[in-house]
Amino acid sequence: MPLLPEPIEALLETALVSELTVLDSRDRPVTHPLIPLYDGELIYLTSSVLFSKKLEHIKGNSRVSLSISDPNAVQVERFARATIQGDATVDDSDLHSGWEERVLPLWRKKEPVIDMFLGKRVALPLFFERAIIEMRPRRAFLWEDGRTDRPPQVFELVEAVR
Repeated sequence: MPLLPEPIEALLETALVSELTVLDSRDRPVTHPLIPLYDGELIYLTSSVLFSKKLEHIKGNSRVSLSISDPNAVQVERFARATIQGDATVDDSDLHSGWEERVLPLWRKKEPVIDMFLGKRVALPLFFERAIIEMRPRRAFLWEDGRTDRPPQVFELVEAVR
């Protein structure tokens, strides 16, 4: 059984950009645009390890939030906005091929142009040293029709981890 409500899953399946908010070492929010990849249970994001503070921030505080708010970045029949709160972990154990094995099929399905970049791997070697961010959703907010002037639907997905 899917963890997230269908309208939010539909957004995750098509969104080419989302906004991941992490807390820095002073507990200040910092937001990063990333491609969300969803397997029906976890949300995956990847990050180049080059100059990436977000990975260290997640290691320091696993509580994150992911928003999908750009109507130009999603292709669903009926636009909605969503924010998903959860816990994230960073897998940087295999920067060269770990992400390819785990998330490349999801990425390729969403954005087939990734194969063109893979073909230029020699020219962009640091781009392909990637860590995987795994996000386990805990709570989700859905604004039907993208209307943020109305209260969202709130979905408690699992008991929050403290």
